[in-house]
Amino acid sequence: MATGIYLSAMTPLSGKSLIALGLSTSLLKRANKIGFFRPVFNGVTEADDPMVKLLTSRSESTISVARGGISLERCRELLAEGNYEEISSTAVSIYSEMAEECDAIIVDGTDLMAHNAATSEFDLNAQLSRDLGVPVIAVIGAQSSNTADAINAVDVARTELNEAKVDVLAIIVNRCDPELVDDIKTNAHRGVHNRPVYAIPELPELALPSVREVVKALELDASDMDETMLNRDIHDIKIAAMTVSNFLSQMNDGDFVIVPGDRSDVMVATLASALAPSFPAPSGMLLTGGFDETLAPGSALSSLVERSPFPVFNTDLDTFKAGRAVASVHGALSNGQPRKVAAALGAWSNNVDDQELLERLDLDRPVTMTPLRFLHGLIEKARSNRRSVVLPEGYDPRILRASEIIIARDFCDLVLIGNPEKIAEITQKEGINLPVAKNEGDKGVCIIDIDNNEYSEDFAAAYAELRAKKGVTLEQAREKMTDPSYFGTMMVKKGIVDGMVSGAVNTTANTIRPSLEFVKTREGVNIVSSVFLMLMKDRVLVFGDCAVNPNPSGEQLADIAKASAETARQFGVDPKVAMLSYSTGTSGSGADVELVIEGVEALKVSNPDFPFEGPIQFDAASNASIAASKLPDSEVAGKATVFIFPDLNTGNNTYKAVQQTSGAVAVGPVLQGLNKPVNDLSRGCTVEDIINTVAITAIQAQTL
Repeated sequence: MATGIYLSAMTPLSGKSLIALGLSTSLLKRANKIGFFRPVFNGVTEADDPMVKLLTSRSESTISVARGGISLERCRELLAEGNYEEISSTAVSIYSEMAEECDAIIVDGTDLMAHNAATSEFDLNAQLSRDLGVPVIAVIGAQSSNTADAINAVDVARTELNEAKVDVLAIIVNRCDPELVDDIKTNAHRGVHNRPVYAIPELPELALPSVREVVKALELDASDMDETMLNRDIHDIKIAAMTVSNFLSQMNDGDFVIVPGDRSDVMVATLASALAPSFPAPSGMLLTGGFDETLAPGSALSSLVERSPFPVFNTDLDTFKAGRAVASVHGALSNGQPRKVAAALGAWSNNVDDQELLERLDLDRPVTMTPLRFLHGLIEKARSNRRSVVLPEGYDPRILRASEIIIARDFCDLVLIGNPEKIAEITQKEGINLPVAKNEGDKGVCIIDIDNNEYSEDFAAAYAELRAKKGVTLEQAREKMTDPSYFGTMMVKKGIVDGMVSGAVNTTANTIRPSLEFVKTREGVNIVSSVFLMLMKDRVLVFGDCAVNPNPSGEQLADIAKASAETARQFGVDPKVAMLSYSTGTSGSGADVELVIEGVEALKVSNPDFPFEGPIQFDAASNASIAASKLPDSEVAGKATVFIFPDLNTGNNTYKAVQQTSGAVAVGPVLQGLNKPVNDLSRGCTVEDIINTVAITAIQAQTL
């Protein structure tokens, strides 16, 4: 039977969507299949509901099943009639169906948007939670409240819910003044069970509308627009009614410019401003008045607009009506903009002890490990023991977008290498909101200019000393330290940062070479190798070496096995190591089999603290029925979790074959064996790949 949690807004505009999003990620730690139920949904159908869309459409969605009960319009009709029974019976019926297939269900109550119906909506939420038999998380919106008001709201909410005979699981005060969060947490009364009250600060960025939201509200044509263009935040609206010089003096970064379609002077000036590093760049431009010929192919402005770093739209509305329409658009987390989702999840993780919250529920820890649970766990594990990572490719937009999300999720400290002005120019052009830490303790990335910093001379001297036996002079060392890969690796070597991630632009050789030169391998390790974490449907397997060593010797295979077992443990996989060959046991012979036997013998001599088997074929290592016939007494056969391939050709092709044919998610390559973590990206990496690799690097740094 599923465990349910009812989210009940105790005040209008409580920001309950943040709580639903955060709770859905936390429940993944204890539930395989999570449901989301809106007893009263917004829209014509349940699929139109913004929260259903948010929690089901994201690539990282944790929700397996989402359902709705009745529409908000129908609900209000029934409430006006005093007819709670139809609402409740529909909710109980649908919830019961969901409970048959879900481990946990988030029930998202009404939002108290109708101020004159707040009492009836509270009564409805209380009734539904009782009828469904699920405890309530009460959400209080504390915007514009002082500490005393917020504490009083907690007491009132607890009293009202207790009087309504509702089982209160938790109370969360949301949208607090950031300066008051700690005061509210400390002073809010805990109630009879002595449970903490959680407080989450207001996030101003959630209220900023995006260009996409304006496009949707005004039904603008964005068919040829890049997704990143539409995700830009709108910080303010500027209507161009002045002369060009006066208008430009009023414009700021992120402004949405509304201009009559015949003001070509303002259009050209705004485009020029966006392309000049020292001038502001708007989030977008709307041409009013229906002057379609302005942007028609072959027109004087069309070629300029095609190269515009911000989106340009046309509307038939006049300037006044367009301004009013744009001003009426408000940002919402439920629209699913990646940076807003990341900020919300960061605020949840930093302010809610989800372990304590989940302990209040009767939920066993799941036995299986799904890809989504593993990837969410990476972020949480990285956050649990915070480390710092340097990204030397500071001019790549993917690196900058990943940095934006990482800072918002707030799970490690980041250092970018590059000229601050150039990075600012790129983020401005790309619509990336990347906070920069100016002082110690500030939230944001630290940027180190490789051409003007306090470290270069010291780094060069250290490199010259470390490579003196290779004949490296100080002048040559200075030249090396102008290479971001060498500079970033020296930051790791010196302990200024804990790890490095590179390879979005650089080759694998360029990424790894500096670490081989002076970070070196750990004591007892003779070779740097790699693994891929293969996220199968219900478990995680470790494949090595699939990226670094073409033809390892027997002793090197043993080294790779030991390093891979250690990596497996770091990421929660109990290592059972299979030394792979085309032969199982003594069934075959030949040079390739002898190589694996040599590796197995070397592994035996080292007396490892994990079980291993070899030579063994992949099927015997992974399939219990085949293992029963080939190696019936083996501790590993049929249960292997770590697979060591005899050469790079076999390993690389196998991981790709498994990835492509089974739908497994391949995370890596994860480099292993170095004194400090340095990891390589594919040059075709996505923003998500970068985020995951940074989290992996931070986790590796926790034990090095």
